[in-house]
Amino acid sequence: MDLIATIEDLIKFRTETGNIAEINKAAEYIIKKFENSNITASVFQSNASPVVFLRNTESLDFDVIILGHIDVVPASDDMFTPVIKDGKMYGRGTLDMKSFAAVALNSMEYVSQHNLPIKFGVILSTDEEKGSKSTESFMEAYSQITAKIVLDNDVGGDITKIVSKCKNPVFVKLIATGKEAHGSTPWEGIDANELLMRTWHNIRQIYPYYSLESEKPSNTWFDTVHFATISGGQVSNIISNYAEALLDFRLTENSSVENLENNLKKCMENGVEYKIVSSSTPVVMDENNPYILDYKHFAESIMGRQIEFEHIGGATDSRSFAVKGSVVIMHSGTGEGMHASGEYVEIESVKQIADIQIKFLEHLAKEGI
Repeated sequence: MDLIATIEDLIKFRTETGNIAEINKAAEYIIKKFENSNITASVFQSNASPVVFLRNTESLDFDVIILGHIDVVPASDDMFTPVIKDGKMYGRGTLDMKSFAAVALNSMEYVSQHNLPIKFGVILSTDEEKGSKSTESFMEAYSQITAKIVLDNDVGGDITKIVSKCKNPVFVKLIATGKEAHGSTPWEGIDANELLMRTWHNIRQIYPYYSLESEKPSNTWFDTVHFATISGGQVSNIISNYAEALLDFRLTENSSVENLENNLKKCMENGVEYKIVSSSTPVVMDENNPYILDYKHFAESIMGRQIEFEHIGGATDSRSFAVKGSVVIMHSGTGEGMHASGEYVEIESVKQIADIQIKFLEHLAKEGI
């Protein structure tokens, strides 16, 4: 497989989350790559969005699965024409994460052509950027699916780091109910906006505010929250009787949703309530796991340098397998500008990830898993 050409092809599909026409075209492109092979290539259709499913076995008990996505966040037209300059490829999805979806396809082709004796699969969702409902539907439909090892390239952006911990994303809605009154007589109403801000202030006493204007903590492995959306009031001269906010909490494995709820209860002003919109689980891997150490060994050998472990606040779809006991190896290539106008990936890092995966898969096939 021409890895770089495949990446360029994938970038050209305008697979912004929800653009089903383009997503279907991209899925068809991937399926056609495996038409004349021993790979079972299919598209799982859900009410949310399709999922591309590739496998060299009819079993749902996999040795290795690569998990990723081919949808992207919105971008200008020019970002769907990849540009290579100074060893970097620019374009929407180069870093997040079409380059590494192509790596997964490359690994699948290699396993097939070399008849590696491992049960291997690739799962590519198409709505990861908006909550991965398709992955949830897929996992429900294939409830018996397991994998000893999951390779997750949708993390970080630095090939010199293997991620061993991801936080648990918990989304919470605050709902404030007040009483309407004319803006000139606030004593005759109850301002829902005010109630919301007071509650916000209370929450900040437990979960401090951080930004570029504040000093970055030396250790960032603690619970955080940011206010994702806030709305309240309809016209300027009426006291608002309703306001709401969506909060994005990131919890470490040392915390819990129960503990979060206990804190929230303490923060609620009269007239304000909260609802847990969604929660998941942190992905925490043992850095001394033999499979992870083997992978790390091959990565260091190919790169010619040591690799460190790191912890990140971002979430990962691989949590769907982590809760089933899979060993999740979270490692990505190097780049910058994820979700921004200057998104790029360093091409050499993509090639290295591809080489690392193949060496690791060969090792598993030879030694047994």
